[in-house]
Amino acid sequence: MKIARKMVFCLLIFLHPVLYAQNADIRLLRAFNSPGNLSSDGFFRFVSDTEPYLVIMTPLAIGGYGLVRKDDKQFRIACVIASSSLVCAGVTNLLKYSIGRDRPFVKYPDIIQKYHADSPSFPSGHTSSAFATATSLSIAYPKWYVIAPAYLWAGSVGYSRMNLGVHYPTDVLAGAVLGAGSAWLTWKINQWFWKTNENKRLIGLEVYK
Repeated sequence: MKIARKMVFCLLIFLHPVLYAQNADIRLLRAFNSPGNLSSDGFFRFVSDTEPYLVIMTPLAIGGYGLVRKDDKQFRIACVIASSSLVCAGVTNLLKYSIGRDRPFVKYPDIIQKYHADSPSFPSGHTSSAFATATSLSIAYPKWYVIAPAYLWAGSVGYSRMNLGVHYPTDVLAGAVLGAGSAWLTWKINQWFWKTNENKRLIGLEVYK
C-alpha cells in the first residue's frame, strides 16, 4: 500500500505541470481566438495565405536576380533559403504525423474554426516555414530593415493561426523554434561545406605551384 501511495503521489507530481501547461495553452487560445465573425477575420486569413507564396517566391526572386546579374553569392543564398524551407517542412511533417495532436476546434467545441485545416496540429507548419524564411533572410542580410519586417511577418503568421482557431499557442511556439532552428542549422552546414571546399581548392592550388 505504501508503494502504491508513493506511485500515485509521484504520478500526480508529474502530471501537475503537464495539466497546468495544457490548461494554460487552451486559456491563451481562447483569448486569441476571436469570437463570431469579425471584420478582422479576412485580414488574418490573408496573412495565413501569404505564407506559402512568400516562402516559395523569396528564394525564386533572389535566385533569379543572381542568375540575371551573374551573382554567384545571391544564387547560393537562394539555394540555402530553399534548402532550409525543405528541411523545415520535412521535420515539421514528421513531427505532425508522429505526434498526431488533434486540432483545438476538434477537442474544444467553443473554439471557432475560421480556416481550413485537416492535418495534425503540432507543430504549426505555417509558422515553422514562415520563421525558417525569416531567419534565413536575417542571416543572409543582417540589416534591421530586413530583420524587422521578416520577423514581423512571421510573427503575424503565427498569431493568425491562433486567431483563426486552428492551432494552440504551443503549436505556434514549437513551429517558430523549429523554423528558426532549421534555418540556422542549414546555414551552418552550408558555411562548413563551402569553407571545406574552398580549403581543398586552395590546397590544390598550392600543390600545382
